[in-house]
Amino acid sequence: MDPIAPSLARLQQVQVRYRDHTALHGIDLQVRVGQVLALLGRNGAGKSTAISVLLGLRRADAGEVELLGGDPQQRASRLGLGVMLQSTSLPPMLQVDELVAQASACYPDPMPLPEVLQRAGLQALARRRYGQLSGGQQRAVQFAIAICGRPRVLFLDEPTSAVDPESRRDFWEALFELADAGTTVLVSTHYMDEAERCHRLAILDRGALVADGTPAELSTPGRPRAGRTARRSERGADRHAAARTVQ
Repeated sequence: MDPIAPSLARLQQVQVRYRDHTALHGIDLQVRVGQVLALLGRNGAGKSTAISVLLGLRRADAGEVELLGGDPQQRASRLGLGVMLQSTSLPPMLQVDELVAQASACYPDPMPLPEVLQRAGLQALARRRYGQLSGGQQRAVQFAIAICGRPRVLFLDEPTSAVDPESRRDFWEALFELADAGTTVLVSTHYMDEAERCHRLAILDRGALVADGTPAELSTPGRPRAGRTARRSERGADRHAAARTVQ
């Protein structure tokens, strides 16, 4: 991957504050053309908040945000995106192929339905009602909807939650096939084995960016391995929580 490839999405010194805490502490993050970038961190680290800000679903309280060269709050900047959020509600009575076909109709040049179903591993479930699917199968449908419009940039928030190990492997194979075909990907996860497959990973801890680089860079002598960094961040959070309890 070209380390200086153009940026398709960018956060610069972005802060997000809620009433009782700060979710993002002035983070800098760039999603570069052709990369699969993993956002790694425990639950509550700020991964979903960062994605929401990049998508224009949540305004930053400070800092700069750019998406495909524009303001993510503007609809024009969101054209060319594919999105799979953690929580998605779809009509339970519709069949898988009906749901994907309806989503595809929103795009000028959608991927052919058979190809979408094949990439998402849904050929055998095409006529099944969405409400009859397992949690992992429903995530596959959500993935199919995210990719059906041939997105330039794909945002995936914890896409393999509730997914069995075999389906996780199939999902990542499909994801890298899309990346090889030119799709840029930002994916959040708390699975270290998933993050280390990506071209680059950014580790968030309590709203702060604590590491950013390729898996090889984060594993070089003198620098903490990504896995140790993530685990140390979790232990630090636990110690702070214990200290607050004592106080």
